[in-house]
Amino acid sequence: MGALEVSRITRRGMNFVGGVAGLGMNVNADGSRSWVLRARVGGIRRDMGLGGYPDVTLAQARDSARAARAQMKLGLDPIEEGKSLRSALIASRAAAITFTKAASLYIETHEASWKNAKHRQQWANTLDTYAKPEIGSLLVRDVELPQVLKVLEPIWKEKTETASRLRGRIESVLDWATARGYRSGPNPARWKGHLDKLLPAPGKIAKTDHHRALPYRQIGEFMARLRQAEGVGARALEFTILTAARSGEVRGARWSEFDLDGAL
Repeated sequence: MGALEVSRITRRGMNFVGGVAGLGMNVNADGSRSWVLRARVGGIRRDMGLGGYPDVTLAQARDSARAARAQMKLGLDPIEEGKSLRSALIASRAAAITFTKAASLYIETHEASWKNAKHRQQWANTLDTYAKPEIGSLLVRDVELPQVLKVLEPIWKEKTETASRLRGRIESVLDWATARGYRSGPNPARWKGHLDKLLPAPGKIAKTDHHRALPYRQIGEFMARLRQAEGVGARALEFTILTAARSGEVRGARWSEFDLDGAL
């Protein structure tokens, strides 16, 4: 049967056209026509759709039918193979999120555990300012070492502390993305055994400005003045000096941790 004869098929149901065993044109109740390959796969009769007519020509339908028959000879089920490919495509699209989206989801997931809104703002600001222009629109699965270095190298020596924090934040976002199945493989932003071989250690290039220390000979005069000051802050500082406690422990202290009668 040729292309002209195929164009004249109107009988409802399956109309075999020859050229490839089992290839036919199926005419639906509404008059629409489509190509179907009828074959037995694993002892079961299967009808495999090959597309609608006239979008798919007779020649194209025969080529597709021959390819399907070739798969069957190899013991494959072309219908199931097609389902697997479609499923893989859907899964791939679902996993295709950008670095910016991944960063947003990471912050959304973890911000409840952060101490204050300022910390969240710092996270968002550094990523928006430095990472987003370079890798924000990339799929998170495509972020690799060259892209990470492109973000970090321009600011590594001039803004070392910011760059170091930014590296850690990129690493955290990529680790999260890996755990969620959005990417695979080693984290290109990890420091130990990786970026530490490519970038100088922050401590070796960052200038540290220490707070001025009070000369120890002036501590008596200072303590006398401190006791004159009112407020919780003054008492906390006095307590810190007298006990050599860490400032974070003092700021977070609770009354339940003190035994005033026992002076503990």
